[in-house]
Amino acid sequence: MLPRDRIRALLLEHDDPGHLERPADFDLDGSRKCFARLVGALEERFGPSRSRGLLAQDASFYGVIDVSADAAGPGRPLRVLMSNFGNYFVTADVVADGAPSGDAGLSEEFVTWLDCVCTAMGCAFVPADLLREPYNGASFLEAHRDEEFVAALVAAGEVTEGEDDDEETGKAYWADRYFAYM
Repeated sequence: MLPRDRIRALLLEHDDPGHLERPADFDLDGSRKCFARLVGALEERFGPSRSRGLLAQDASFYGVIDVSADAAGPGRPLRVLMSNFGNYFVTADVVADGAPSGDAGLSEEFVTWLDCVCTAMGCAFVPADLLREPYNGASFLEAHRDEEFVAALVAAGEVTEGEDDDEETGKAYWADRYFAYM
């Protein structure tokens, strides 16, 4: 796996505030092929999976591959995502109660395997815990809009400074930049 500092540098390098959904040089055909190869590798290892490529407009990620709990092995399903950025950042996490719950449940063997698959495809595996680090890039994300909205409410006297107890308001994470709806 790339050193964490190198992955962080790649995340910053590909952060273009003028292109939130996909980079200026986005290659749709190349993305389709890369995603198909990723799906193929996962299906070769785990059997049939459920995948959705080029999910929707306003998303910074290309697609999602869900591997069932029966096939994945850790007792919970796996979710692998491919971003539109970074010659395709790829991440994976365990799904609990229908939502990603982090990569703590991923075996070291699986992470090593997925990293090797990504490297062979020219992608960069990004650990989910790194994507949960606070976002310090140049783009203006939805979480920042929330912070502005709360500040406007405070300025208008609608709420007081400590009234909004949501500690997450205004906080963005790297996952918000490369694996979310914009």
